[in-house]
Formats: sequence, structure tokens, C-alpha cells
Amino acid sequence: MIVRRTAIASILAAGALAIAGCGIMDKAQGVMTVPLSGQNEVPPNLSGGSGTGKVELDGNVIKWNVSYSGMTGPVTAGHFHGPAQPGANAGVVVPFAGPLASPIIGSATLTPAQVDQVKQGLWYINLH
Repeated sequence: MIVRRTAIASILAAGALAIAGCGIMDKAQGVMTVPLSGQNEVPPNLSGGSGTGKVELDGNVIKWNVSYSGMTGPVTAGHFHGPAQPGANAGVVVPFAGPLASPIIGSATLTPAQVDQVKQGLWYINLH
């Protein structure tokens, strides 16, 4: 549903290396678990950070629970990016609001086009 390459984009921000992850959603269940790693960034980085994103698509509502550890500093931004094919970067489509301490839990209402993109695995998660 969300995350694509094990989906996440890469950025170095506030002293913390970004980690990313993507994957294809189980369309029957509407749920996806995505590993997050600096190696999934485009281009890959040597971040020691890692994590897991659990994403659920319930109709047009996307829900997430993202846990992480090993970052070099506090996470200062997190969001879904898309649409993009594996190996490519894209702009932010849904920012994570509220506290960014692990776990990051939230939800958002999507447009029909965004729902299709998530189902196609064209979104990814990024933590900075």
C-alpha cells in the first residue's frame, strides 16, 4: 500500500541519516510491512538506522505505524513520497504530523488517484 522499493527516499537532515523502505501491498488484506534502511535510499547511504513501517489501506484512508532505531540524531521529518518507480525519488505527498519519536502513528484521507498509486507500490516512506 505504501512503500515501494521497500520504500523511502534519502536525505541527510539535522545530523541524522535518512532511512527508507518500500514494498507492494497485499491487495487482499490492504496491509503492508516494509523494512526501512539506508540501503533503500536513492542513492543508498551508510546510515545505521533501521526500522519497519506497517501500512494499512482501508478504503481511501491510509494508516501507518512506523518504528525505527539507530538514527544518528532525532528524526526531524517523516513522510510518504510518490509516485515513483523503484530506484527513483519523488516529492512528498503525505507528511507525518505530531511527534516523530518511534513509533510514528497516524492516518490520512487519500484521493482515488493516490489510493491507486499506493496499491501499485508507487509510494515510499522516508525518515530524516
